[in-house]
Amino acid sequence: MEQHAATYADPTYANVSRRPDTPIETLAELQKAVRQIVSETPVIDIHTHLYAADFEERLLWGVDQLLVYHYLTAEYFRQGELSYDEFWALDDACRADKVWQALFVDRMPVSEAASGVITALNRLGLSPAIYGRNLDAYRAAWQNKTAAAQVNDVLTAARVKSVVMTNDPFDAVERAVWLEGSGCTDARFQAALRIDKLLLDLPSAAVELRSLGYDVPTDDPSAFFQEDTLAEVRRFLRDWCSRIGALYIMASLPGDIQYPVPGNALTTLLDEAVVPVCRELGLPLALMIGVRRQVNPALRLAGDMSMHADLRLLERLCLRYPDLELLVTVLARENQHELAVLARKFRNLTPFGCWWFLHTESMIREMTAFRTELLGTSYIPQHSDCRVLEQLINKWDHSRSIITGVLYDKFARLHQDRWFVSESDIRRDTEQYFGGVFQQVLSRAKKVKG
Repeated sequence: MEQHAATYADPTYANVSRRPDTPIETLAELQKAVRQIVSETPVIDIHTHLYAADFEERLLWGVDQLLVYHYLTAEYFRQGELSYDEFWALDDACRADKVWQALFVDRMPVSEAASGVITALNRLGLSPAIYGRNLDAYRAAWQNKTAAAQVNDVLTAARVKSVVMTNDPFDAVERAVWLEGSGCTDARFQAALRIDKLLLDLPSAAVELRSLGYDVPTDDPSAFFQEDTLAEVRRFLRDWCSRIGALYIMASLPGDIQYPVPGNALTTLLDEAVVPVCRELGLPLALMIGVRRQVNPALRLAGDMSMHADLRLLERLCLRYPDLELLVTVLARENQHELAVLARKFRNLTPFGCWWFLHTESMIREMTAFRTELLGTSYIPQHSDCRVLEQLINKWDHSRSIITGVLYDKFARLHQDRWFVSESDIRRDTEQYFGGVFQQVLSRAKKVKG
């Protein structure tokens, strides 16, 4: 954290018990206030791959799941002794043993993913000073824990008041929970409708839509773009947004997507189905752009790569649909500054989070600093993208620390220029970052409903 040399103390406020709206006197007090407020402010995590306990095995939690997370399996293959086939032939516990030995015992866990495991364990009361490097000791500590209890403990430790799930109606296992059961009964877990298959694999999506009772063709691609078929796609989107209570519709796209392309499936589906339903229901569209899938299939879930994206897609969407709220994150570092500048040009475009390979401390620091310099507090600085419950703790702990440093530097400059900052100012702006901007996006989308 940058330390500013000058310190200003106004005698008007000396020796006075400071009210929240009273200017803070010194940079030391300012730094302390920023650290405390950022640390304690609850957050809405707007994009995760977590599930509520209602989804049973879909909710991943516990030390073994932390260790077989795909970031760590990718690291294991750089340093472990097993081949791909040998590793994948093991069950989760045995894979966790291998990862633990290779990344936590044979060397220090200094990567973002590995050090995050240590942060999560320590913050949940499993101090390495007590449990050491004995994986079975950590397992034993949680062996009688229920998923519901762990959810409560993790959300409390991470200071996360709600998370947004990723809900894919083309996933048969998850779909069954919504169709056959009570769905999600935990109000802290909210839904987002993911439609990658519809936009990127239409033939496969058409077969599933047909099996679900939607009258769409499966043998003639050209017929799919007739109005009666598109009406069925819109009905499908409406039905599922209503069923799960979706906060937004979302898709993860490769970086080479072009828009608009006349006669193209993705263009037609966006223009004639997705955007109309977003506007009708008053929902934002969230786009995560820049994935190159399965560069190394042997790594399975860890085998995807980032790629540079052509952000003219966003420019054209914003121009064509100025009342459509767009939540956007991009995967390539090279696209980050362009996205921030584009957001200055279109008020309906809101950047969010440091996604995937950018969720490392150095990248979070860089992106948060220049986004704040370009956009103030009108963007969403972070989302966790968690797949394992306990990751909420380390991902938000690490991000809060960086956001604290960026905010302090900006407030300290104002302080030195005699634009004094109060605790109320800090709390208001932190609340914007940690949920307020997202709620504003949802509110603006609702205003154009219908």
